[in-house]
Amino acid sequence: MPEAVIRTVPSPPGLLASLDPLLRQWLPRQRWFAGKGRPVTGFSLVAATELLPAGSRLGLHHVLVRAQQQSAPAPGAPEEPGDCYQLLIGTREALPPRLAPALIGHLTEGPDAGRTAYDALYDTRPAEVLLEALRTGARIGGLRFERDPEQEIPAGLEPRLLTAEQSNSSVVYGDTFILKLLRRVVPGVNPDLELPLALAREGCPRVPAPAGWLAADLDDRTWVLGVLQPYVRDAADGWELALREPAGGEDFTAEARALGRATAEVHTALARALPTVTLGQGAVRRLADGMAERLAQAARAVPLLGPYAPALGTAFTALADLAAEGRTWTAQRIHGDLHLGQCLRSPGGEWSLIDFEGEPAKPLAERRLPQPPVRDVAGMLRSFDYAEHSADAPAPGWAAACRAAYCAGYAEAGGHDPRTDPVLLRAYETDKAVYEVLYEARHRPDWLPVPLAAVRRLSAPEPEPA
Repeated sequence: MPEAVIRTVPSPPGLLASLDPLLRQWLPRQRWFAGKGRPVTGFSLVAATELLPAGSRLGLHHVLVRAQQQSAPAPGAPEEPGDCYQLLIGTREALPPRLAPALIGHLTEGPDAGRTAYDALYDTRPAEVLLEALRTGARIGGLRFERDPEQEIPAGLEPRLLTAEQSNSSVVYGDTFILKLLRRVVPGVNPDLELPLALAREGCPRVPAPAGWLAADLDDRTWVLGVLQPYVRDAADGWELALREPAGGEDFTAEARALGRATAEVHTALARALPTVTLGQGAVRRLADGMAERLAQAARAVPLLGPYAPALGTAFTALADLAAEGRTWTAQRIHGDLHLGQCLRSPGGEWSLIDFEGEPAKPLAERRLPQPPVRDVAGMLRSFDYAEHSADAPAPGWAAACRAAYCAGYAEAGGHDPRTDPVLLRAYETDKAVYEVLYEARHRPDWLPVPLAAVRRLSAPEPEPA
């Protein structure tokens, strides 16, 4: 492994002040910006590191910045510190036409006055700088570019930015590696690195093993900023693949069964690699109460849900009652946000699971809690439902057949069919459907019939979750 290159190069003073008016307009327009609908009122700098000299033809700054936004906190509540975002800011005298989509704005003051600022991930040279730093294990300011010495990272791989992602940004290098840069970042152990590393130690082939990662050490805390993993070339996204099947009337059950096996293999490996816990009456009561409270809040916000709320609530009381009778469940680390879009099928037909970050809106500590594996299963069952309803011409019964096949495949590899624990499965699928109703009502009203169909099914007498 090459010796680490160590440089201490803070970005020039005044950088943030010159960027401030531009970022107020640019940042809210980005897909990965989490505070949509609330104006940005200011910024505070967490860290800024110069990766390429500002005075050269191409300047490059790595910036961690907090965005303050207008909000309406409860009386006496402390002011929220604002979300922290990772930015890679390039500066040039003028942008070539190919970089027009990356434009942030023209700087009129500060150290880069007269130059143009842009999102440097769109540019070849800055992306090459990141890979070379990972390849050599560089230390630049407070940034640490780490790598797995067991994996070779060749020099000179051509980068290209993927434009389909929403919550983060990814760069593919020569169809060999993919670097996922987290956009909204928090200090602490990030499961998007922690879990793939643990699975690699277990030799689990269902998740690409990290070849490198980017981290920052700030205020005695570690921030995980990005992960480099092998790229599954010519892989089919599970969501897009599933959408094609019902539209063409083709049978997707074999793929669903294989995906169930892959999920169970990942769960089994995680249970070996990391501690598990037993959920007794108290823990399950708190779990059921949380589900019931989310249902009550959603019913108040979405009147269409109200008539179904009493029947849906029985899913949570049944779970609490079962725990009161002495039933316990095992909880472990899981994916946390599993759906068809988090799965890739290789040209050889093997399924991989990706994006172990969990639900980004939830606190990091909550995302790292052990949970029953059936939570992932429920997420996938709901995803099949969405695929059927999203297809142009869905085949009747497509989702139900896929749900059954997925559970059967899970049982083959995991030794336990989720359908044999119907109370727990129904509770988690109901909780997920309630969340979907609230989300769709707020953001995509045209999609509201999808979770409402599940709500009707789950509120019927003796529903069949799978």
